[in-house]
This record gives sequence, C-alpha cells and structure tokens, in this order.
Amino acid sequence: MRAILLAAGEGLRLGAVTADRPKPMIEIAGRPILEHNVRLLASNGIEHLIINLHYRPEMVIQHFGDGAAFGVHITYSQEPTLLGTAGAVKKVADKLTDTFLVIYADNLTDCDLRRLLEFHRGKRGVGTIALFHRENATASGIAELDANDRVLRFVEKPKPEEVFSSWVNAGILAFEPAVLDWIPTDRASDFGREVLPAILAADQPLYGYRMSEGLWWVDSPEDLERTRRQFEG
Repeated sequence: MRAILLAAGEGLRLGAVTADRPKPMIEIAGRPILEHNVRLLASNGIEHLIINLHYRPEMVIQHFGDGAAFGVHITYSQEPTLLGTAGAVKKVADKLTDTFLVIYADNLTDCDLRRLLEFHRGKRGVGTIALFHRENATASGIAELDANDRVLRFVEKPKPEEVFSSWVNAGILAFEPAVLDWIPTDRASDFGREVLPAILAADQPLYGYRMSEGLWWVDSPEDLERTRRQFEG
C-alpha cells in the first residue's frame, strides 16, 4: 500500500525557524519531523511513499533521495501552486488503487499504523480519521462519533461557541480509492473544510479511530520549544 506525506507547508507561524527550510524539515531529536514520519511508516511495513512538495523542495529531495537509505521507496509530487490537503492527493490519484494513508507530515506521532489500518478495514467505510483528544479544539477539525465510532459531524477549526467535541483530526487518515471521487479536479481543496463534510452529507460511512498514542503539534515557536524539551531532554 501507499502513504502520501503532506510536506508542502512553509510554516509561516514559526517565523524565522522556517526562513530557510520547510516546516516538516525542522529538526527534533536530531532528525527532521518528516524523517520521523518516514521511519514510522517504514517500521509499520509501509514502504511506498509519495511526498508532496512546494516550499524549498530541494531540501527534502536532497535529504531523502529515493528513500532507499530509510528502507522505503519515495516518489515526489511537486506543486508550483499549493493544491490543499485533498488536492495534493487528487494529483496522484492514478497511483492510489488500494487502501492508502494520508499523513500530515509536520506533526510528530507514535501512532500504531497497523492497528489503525486493522480498525479501518474492519469498519469497511470509505475512510477513517485518526482522532486525538485535545482540550483546545478550536485550532483543529473536530468530530462527533456514535457508539460504533462512525463520524456524525465534522467541523474544521470551529469557533469556541461551535465546539461540540474534544476529538480532533490527528492528521492521519486511511482511505479507500472511492474517496477520490469526492475531491474536485479543477481547484485546490481541503479534506477538513470540504471533502470530509461532503462525504458525511452524502451519508457515506466515515469512521474515527480514537488514538491512545501520542501526537505533538509544532504550530508555533512555543510548540516547538515544548516538543524539543520533551524529546531531547
């Protein structure tokens, strides 16, 4: 199976930290965040990776090459104009003929991807969103689940008065190829704002995997300092 790592972001909120590198290439514990994600996928037996690129793409290509040094095979999808989280996936649709993963590669996680995929296949839905419990849910997409873990509602970055759940999109998603039909071909598009709500509006089965594993955002200089302290001692 394949995994798509979304690594095109510049990370403007991090200021000078990303002046000379894309956000996923920020180092934590001696490795770029993106490398942590590549190694996580390899350790879970997922070896065919696609990395989308936009800002300073040469840094990623020089570091990873074809992926052989990391036990994987990497191809690159360059975006002169950003296509959004879903548009990036649509661009490589011809390579996605079986179950695939989408990883927001500027986060750190130790998610058990084998367990996530077992959950996804058992539910037999069009997709599964890994969900992380986060008290401040306004900076993320939030999901409401039923007793069977089926997603009933999904709202991207709700206002404080709109928050109905603390289960947020962890940026790890398992999809069947059928999800590609919900991504427009003529413009940039986003999973959280457009595609996931459209799937739910059509009453298609979408599930949430409630993570017990760790997830670390690096959205601000404060996030970066806190995460480095935790991982580097």
